Amino acid sequence: MPHSYQSLQPGDAPSSGRARMLISCPDRPGIVAAVSQFLYEHGANIVQSDQYTMNPEGGMFFIRFEFDLADMDAQLPVLQEDFGRVADRFEMKWHTFRASRKKRLAIFVSKEDHCLLELLWQWQAGDLDVEIAMVISNHDDMRGLVESFGIPYHHIPVTPDTKAEAERKQLETIGRSADLIVLARYMQIVSPKVIEQFPNRIINIHHSFLPAFVGGKPYAQAYNRGVKIIGATAHYVTEELDGGPIIEQDVQRVSHRDDVPSLKRIGRTIERVVLARAVKWHAEDRILVHQNKTVVFHG
Repeated sequence: MPHSYQSLQPGDAPSSGRARMLISCPDRPGIVAAVSQFLYEHGANIVQSDQYTMNPEGGMFFIRFEFDLADMDAQLPVLQEDFGRVADRFEMKWHTFRASRKKRLAIFVSKEDHCLLELLWQWQAGDLDVEIAMVISNHDDMRGLVESFGIPYHHIPVTPDTKAEAERKQLETIGRSADLIVLARYMQIVSPKVIEQFPNRIINIHHSFLPAFVGGKPYAQAYNRGVKIIGATAHYVTEELDGGPIIEQDVQRVSHRDDVPSLKRIGRTIERVVLARAVKWHAEDRILVHQNKTVVFHG
């Protein structure tokens, strides 16, 4: 069952003294009290708290705290070291993040620009609080667009014969410059080698139809079947193709009046919005992954 306490208003800018803590552990009494008391004793002021239990009788429990801490540079390492005793007591997996440290993105794109543009627009407007470290593409088509935003653009061609070498160049280009890879309609399959280096840190977007259509020309297939709902899914990338933990989805009703170009336009709009939401929630440390599912505390 979900619970939440919130004094931070949407859109409030995080202070340099704000941190976030994500916790997952087996559910049992006293978890929230123990963490809250610990933060209080270490001088932290909780400004937002969200909790969810899969089952109070032995299920998994998930928490997200945002808190302010004076003298962050000196006090956060102490808090992290001391929290190990609480974590061991409750068998917790936990992470802390500084809210002021923006996630660094490497965006991968091919020829379609709608998802990339949405990310660039939201970033430029300040609605997506990240650093876009670079854009990498297997085509050179969008260099001018990306560089007009002052963002480095790297063209790394990919063919079946050069795929391994291309991925080596991609990883070399990224180096330590990115925390998250965003596949903004990047039309190449990511290899296990890349996934291994960015576990639960590669987000992909793809269309979602009822029924699902695989292979080429999905919108034409959807039109020929007369679908009534189309949508999009954003998920973390795993070795199972399009089978990773789902972060966000959305749909829109369509009718027999919508031809293939109309379905494509509607699909692109849903894709861009869904991907941007997923990236925003990851950037704000709102997602916990358990097995092949996510818990997303998005307010």
